[in-house]
Amino acid sequence: MKRFISLVTLLLLALPLSALASTWNLDPDHSAAQFKVKHLMISNVRGNFEKISATLHLDDRDITKSRVEVSIDVASINTGVNKRDDHLRSPDFFDVTKFPAMTFVSTRVEKAGPGKLSVTGNLTIKGVTRPVVLRVDGLTPEVRDPWGQIRRGASATTTINRRDFGITWNKSMDNGGVVVGEEVAIQLEVEFVRK
Repeated sequence: MKRFISLVTLLLLALPLSALASTWNLDPDHSAAQFKVKHLMISNVRGNFEKISATLHLDDRDITKSRVEVSIDVASINTGVNKRDDHLRSPDFFDVTKFPAMTFVSTRVEKAGPGKLSVTGNLTIKGVTRPVVLRVDGLTPEVRDPWGQIRRGASATTTINRRDFGITWNKSMDNGGVVVGEEVAIQLEVEFVRK
């Protein structure tokens, strides 16, 4: 009997700890994967990917044990100009027929100051995988929406060199500049729903 009571006590004590580990799915209707890149070296072109999915495995007790996987449908690119978007989908850039998705899989999560995280992971674009660090502006506290779902949000940024991923198309200009910059600034605004 004592053994049974001890076992029940242990299970009850473990419940709050296990409740702190949870799985969250991205809400694509309230999330965005955006980018900007220099055009003619004088202005920025901005765009976004309209189809993204992600799963967050969150451990609030030890945030460093958390992980995230993201997949982006590259054909959903939208810069607001159809002709440019078609060019970006072509083999000159993303070659979406051969490489329909870009992915990010975290390998390490670290605290980076009050309310901030550093998430290192493998970013794969056009079949090339490179390590990337996302600077995350905190993960919001949980909120319950009017329909009873539990939600959390976050913002993240990083900068990559597109040539590192085999996206090398460009044209030179008379002044020595190029049509498309190499550095691409990425910004993520994400909202997750607890599974």
